[in-house]
Amino acid sequence: MDTEATDLPPVAFSGSRLNWQDLPRHVRSRIAALAGAQVSSETSATSGFTPGFAAVLELGDGHEVFVKAVSAEQNPQAPDLARREIVVAGALPPEVPAPRLLWSHDDGTWVILGFDAVHGQSPEQPWRPADLDRVLVALADLAVARPLTPNGLLPVTDTMADDFRGWRRIACAPDGPRTHSAARFGERGVWVMAHLDQLADWESGWAVAAAGTALVHGDLRADNVMLDTDATWLVDWPLASLGAPWLDLAFMLPSVEMQGGGDADALFWAHPVAAGVEPHALRSVLAALAGHFTLASAQPAPIGVPNLRRFQQAQAVVALDWLRRLPA
Repeated sequence: MDTEATDLPPVAFSGSRLNWQDLPRHVRSRIAALAGAQVSSETSATSGFTPGFAAVLELGDGHEVFVKAVSAEQNPQAPDLARREIVVAGALPPEVPAPRLLWSHDDGTWVILGFDAVHGQSPEQPWRPADLDRVLVALADLAVARPLTPNGLLPVTDTMADDFRGWRRIACAPDGPRTHSAARFGERGVWVMAHLDQLADWESGWAVAAAGTALVHGDLRADNVMLDTDATWLVDWPLASLGAPWLDLAFMLPSVEMQGGGDADALFWAHPVAAGVEPHALRSVLAALAGHFTLASAQPAPIGVPNLRRFQQAQAVVALDWLRRLPA
């Protein structure tokens, strides 16, 4: 992909969702039993990358439930992510605007989760200022939330330790693959090659910068937000961890700028959670994030998620541009 082209931002959707009738009969029967009523209709989710089944189900008793159902056939990692989301759901305090997990089932092949059905839509693209303001307020509230105890959440320094070594891995790669990877980014790739050792050095400090005890969603983007008339819902929590309270803002802003929401650096420093953040800490985390997106976007597409790599590369472009704008 030519990242210098002025094409539209990639769509955050896997394109491989299952419908109700695609589910095996025993899975449909289990869902109906867990929900306590027969399913009369479905409204499929139209955003997000996780393959499998994701839909609001209307039940014969008039109630609704949002159901996810995944197996390794759709994607080898999907069941473990669903299992992780079950653990995270038990750690979310009531003040966090996340749909409540009602029930779950894991037969070793299919993992099924049933949530309160919440309504609304993902923010329009490009971002409208009023929508972005609502999400930024929700991030300020999330930054002061603390998970319930005891819980099974891990420090972000553990959950992202392998992902946040991108520049160091690229620096150790043979010249051919390294040059080919840089070429995907045009002029930005030239800058990366000239500053690779510095990027790896910045990245190496991310764990110290990111450590903390705040609840971190870890994967916030427009497609993981739902805006109702009077509520802002943060959804899809399998990557949640413990870390610095400003991480979700920093992690989300490359996608916000990519989708027309404004300058990521200006938005970061204007937000309340940025108070007291050292510029070198932001640089380290941003370098790690940019390295992760850069390296991940060069990998083959995961099974059932064909659009993910293009989305990651688009975020890498914005993260690199933000990194280059930071004061020396």
